[in-house]
Amino acid sequence: MKFTTRAQKIFQVFNTVFLSLFGFITLFPFWYVLVASFNVGSDFTRGGVYFWPRMFTLENYERAFRDPRIFASLGVSVSRTLLGVLLGLVFTALIAYAVSVETLPGRMGFTFFFYFTTIFGGGMIPYYILLRDLGLTKSFWLYVIPSVYSFFNFLLMRTYFQTIPAELRESAEIDGAGHVRVLFQIYAPLSAPIIATLALFIGVGHWNDWFTGAYYQSRTALFPAATLLQKLLRESSPSSMREGQETVLETMRTFTPQSLQMAFVMILTMPIVIVYPFLQKYYVKGVMIGAVKG
Repeated sequence: MKFTTRAQKIFQVFNTVFLSLFGFITLFPFWYVLVASFNVGSDFTRGGVYFWPRMFTLENYERAFRDPRIFASLGVSVSRTLLGVLLGLVFTALIAYAVSVETLPGRMGFTFFFYFTTIFGGGMIPYYILLRDLGLTKSFWLYVIPSVYSFFNFLLMRTYFQTIPAELRESAEIDGAGHVRVLFQIYAPLSAPIIATLALFIGVGHWNDWFTGAYYQSRTALFPAATLLQKLLRESSPSSMREGQETVLETMRTFTPQSLQMAFVMILTMPIVIVYPFLQKYYVKGVMIGAVKG
């Protein structure tokens, strides 16, 4: 018994030290970017800035928000994220509920069809032609409609729905409830973990997506924040400046492309960092039940 107690104490110490180091390694890159975003760029290039700003400044963020397009792009990102999450969850829930009902004729065939379409892709050019013919390359809905459905999200939600006892649905149907009422008044409240998990997946995907705007969107006014900030970052490099050598030198005394990049990263990351703690308690439960069951 004494050996067991001593072994437990050693394990606790080792576990505490290991998890502390692992947590530090995980969080330090984020903290490093945050510190760099609040440090004078020219001073940051000298090195030695790790845990707190050596020369504090807000100029990196002022420079990032100086362009009036940034607010419009943030509006596009917020709008596409909210609409994308809402429509994605509703559409996925409708399909997952239908396939989870065992009395649906041909439900296995539908599942195979959904899976089969994920195996093949036409490539960027055919995809662009399709978006152009649908009139989406000059529309805000370019960011919402093509991403409404995801087979991975469908699979997780369908598997989660299958863990809900069928007797609840059958009892509601006996009382006169239709499928829509059963879905939104019975299944949805019981599926908060998987709904929160998929909301996080879809929201992060929309917020961080710069590729769609860069390659498929023809209107610069509809660029999301990720696309615009990536473009501004390229424009902020000294090689792309065309204002003369003196202007370049003056710019490099205050901020640098690297420090500006850190500010851009924080602008894109903070909304997700703020939202994630509210969904974290559902995250593990939703993924585990949605992936293992069935």
